[in-house]
Amino acid sequence: MNAAEAVIAQHSKSFALASRLLGDPVRHEVAVLYAWCRRADDEVDLAPAEERSGRVDRLYEELVATYTQGTLTDPVLVAFRAVVRRRAIPLGYPLALLDGMRSDTEPVRMTTMSELLLYCHRVAGVVGLMLCDVFGLSDLSARKNAAHLGIAMQLTNICRDVREDLERGRIYLPADVLAECGGGDLDRDLVRRAVERLLALADHYYRSADAGFFALPWRAALAARAARHVYAAIGEELRARDFDALSGRVSVPHWKRLLLVARASVEELADRMRRRLVGRTAASPQLTRGHDDHPLPVEF
Repeated sequence: MNAAEAVIAQHSKSFALASRLLGDPVRHEVAVLYAWCRRADDEVDLAPAEERSGRVDRLYEELVATYTQGTLTDPVLVAFRAVVRRRAIPLGYPLALLDGMRSDTEPVRMTTMSELLLYCHRVAGVVGLMLCDVFGLSDLSARKNAAHLGIAMQLTNICRDVREDLERGRIYLPADVLAECGGGDLDRDLVRRAVERLLALADHYYRSADAGFFALPWRAALAARAARHVYAAIGEELRARDFDALSGRVSVPHWKRLLLVARASVEELADRMRRRLVGRTAASPQLTRGHDDHPLPVEF
């Protein structure tokens, strides 16, 4: 196992499981992308509060060096440079991710759902777009579906991590959603209602993601489906405890993750057989169309 794959194995059981479904060299490139994202995230989250802004400044400088002829010594950055050059990943995607991380350097108080969705697009939607480049996907509508998968996963993460984020001085539950759920003190009942709202929105984005799998090579589609189901299962675990995100972090048991991978395999096989019989358009209706970088909701 190389260094990048060790990072993904250590920090994300879900992504590690899904990435095993990929073949070389794509699996390595996905691991490198994850390692760069993880490295950037740790630079902010693990730093003392007074150092976070400076750490993000340094991340911007490293990114510029990565995309130019700057000197790099960190093996993660060296590997990331090789991937972005080989796959022609636009600079705007990792820049957007760092913009999202910049907002985490101060106490977080999300005001509106639109603000939250923009944040989700920056820290996760653009990861879906970078993966599109690694997978060689160019279909614009399917790229938007990929960004929506990232947004759905981030919304799920936010619901799962409410208690941990509160301890860090971060409230990602938007003020307008909290007001619609009754307002008042951020107690257990209010959090439950807000988490239920956010998970319902995540489900819309997951369904949009489903409409884009047709455009991926089969192993990439299988890995993306598996990751989608495992992350959505986190939301199901929260639903099973009546959306109580304050009583402890939920997780998906390993046996259940394996079953979800099997489910993804059956779905991918069935979808490909159906497309052969009735044609791509009938088998894969597109839920979203338009510019693939648009971060805000579409009509469902």
